[in-house]
Amino acid sequence: MSDTEPRRITDLDTLKAFGHPLRMKLYRALYIGRTATASQLADQVDEAVSLVSYHLRKLADHGLIEEAEPQGSDGRERWWQPASQGLSFHDADFRDAPEKAATHAAVGRMSFEQRSDLYRGYLDTQGAWGAEWRSASFSSEYLAPLTAAELAAFSEELHRLVKRYEAAGRAAADAGDTEGRENVALHLYGFPFHS
Repeated sequence: MSDTEPRRITDLDTLKAFGHPLRMKLYRALYIGRTATASQLADQVDEAVSLVSYHLRKLADHGLIEEAEPQGSDGRERWWQPASQGLSFHDADFRDAPEKAATHAAVGRMSFEQRSDLYRGYLDTQGAWGAEWRSASFSSEYLAPLTAAELAAFSEELHRLVKRYEAAGRAAADAGDTEGRENVALHLYGFPFHS
C-alpha cells in the first residue's frame, strides 16, 4: 500500500466505480489479504477470473488498487494491493447535487448490506467457532444523548483505537505471531434518530 491513511473519495466517478457489489467485495478481500491475484480473488468471491480481472482493472483505473510486487515465481501472474489504508466517503462531499447525494446514499446502503451479510454469516456459523471466540464476539447498541460535536469527537476516538489494534495485529502477524489470529470485522455506526 502506498498510503498509510484511508483515501477519502470525493468525486462521483470514483464513488460510482467503487459502488458495484462485486468491486466492494473484491476491495474488502484485497484489503484483508493485502495482496492477491485475480485467480485467488475469484476463488474467494466465487466468480469467473475474467470477470474479477475486469473489475480489478476498473478499481485500478480509479486509483483504488494498484499493482503489487509479484509474490511467486510465475511472472505472468498480476498481483494487486489496495492503494491506501482503506477508503472513506463523506456526505459533505456529495450533498451539492441530487445525483451525488443519491449515489452516496446507494453506496452507503450497499456497504451496510454487505456488512450485514458478513454478520449474518457469522451468526449462522457461530457454533463452529470455539468458546473463546464466541465469548469474545459482541454486538452492542448504545443510545446516548450527544451533540454533533460530541459524536464527531467520539468517532475520531473510536477510529484511533481501532487503528491502534489493527496496526498491532498486522505487526504481530507480520512477525509470525499467527497462532489463534483471525480476521475480525468491526462495524461501527453513529447517527442521529428521532424516537
